[in-house]
Amino acid sequence: MTLVLSVAGVRDIWRRHFRGVAVSVLIALAAAFLSEHYGAPAMLLAILIGLALHFLADDPRTSAGLDFASRNLLRVGVALLGIRISATMIGNLGFGLILIVIAAVAATLAFGLLSSRVIGQDARFGILTGGAVAICGASAAMAIAAVLGRRQTKEAEREMAFAVIGVTMLSTIAMILYPIIAGLLGLSDLATGIFLGATIHDVAQVAGAGFSVSAPAGETAVFVKLIRVSMLAPVVLLTALAFRGNRTTGASTPHLFPGFLAVFIVLAGINSLIGFPAFVGELASVLSQWALLTAIAAVGVKTSLASIFHVGKRAIGVLVAETLFLAGFVLLALIVLHPERG
Repeated sequence: MTLVLSVAGVRDIWRRHFRGVAVSVLIALAAAFLSEHYGAPAMLLAILIGLALHFLADDPRTSAGLDFASRNLLRVGVALLGIRISATMIGNLGFGLILIVIAAVAATLAFGLLSSRVIGQDARFGILTGGAVAICGASAAMAIAAVLGRRQTKEAEREMAFAVIGVTMLSTIAMILYPIIAGLLGLSDLATGIFLGATIHDVAQVAGAGFSVSAPAGETAVFVKLIRVSMLAPVVLLTALAFRGNRTTGASTPHLFPGFLAVFIVLAGINSLIGFPAFVGELASVLSQWALLTAIAAVGVKTSLASIFHVGKRAIGVLVAETLFLAGFVLLALIVLHPERG
């Protein structure tokens, strides 16, 4: 009986997710084909094709599969990248550059608090938007919103929706524009990876931007991004202590330390200590690239360009200002402290 129930459960999961995942895989295959024949970045092509198919995001036959691809496959892709990360790469980044990333997160949070007060919003709004921009986009917005202690549930949900939609749109725009900016400034692959990982909001877009430049830039970008992701836990904990009050009901608190980050760190640690066989590294790299390409395709389908117009002007203004501040802060630090070119 248990076996029958298990088989039925697997079939149900398969039916709910297959169509959405299949759409994402087909977009990834099309993007890879176009990239191979025309030289355009596969990640960029995947998200652009996905944007054109946004109507599928509202189709109940594909929505569950798209959610699975954009979240779970993304985590698999990022976790597998740990096999290609080692202590040598960390040493190449240097302690000073890691401090730049941490300082950028702290400065952006402070800027968010200041700018929100300037436009008449309270400190909670500044922490919500500043944390979303500084750390990891929509995931940070949801985690921080869960501990802010809003007395009005509708107000909390509205502000969280503003932040989630805003950072998703800005992250997509940054994925396209930031590699171009890095190229115009003549940044090396290492410096480009640091810039992209330290400034783009969501992990999927960081991977898309980094690997559109080169594999080393992509790996560095994801590693730097994971430094920011790891700061989610202390920021959320400090936010919970600072904004004590009646918390909204009906919302679950996300895990403060993502499981894929733990897997990434474990694999990177093993690679640093004893290393993996070459074929394992190559296989993991291929699987990671395809998982990320499929995930970014799903993210593209789920992103609506029209949704930006439903977000409050003040929220968008603050998010844009915070995004520009973060990019300017990191670029200035790289130019002054890490002027590697070519």
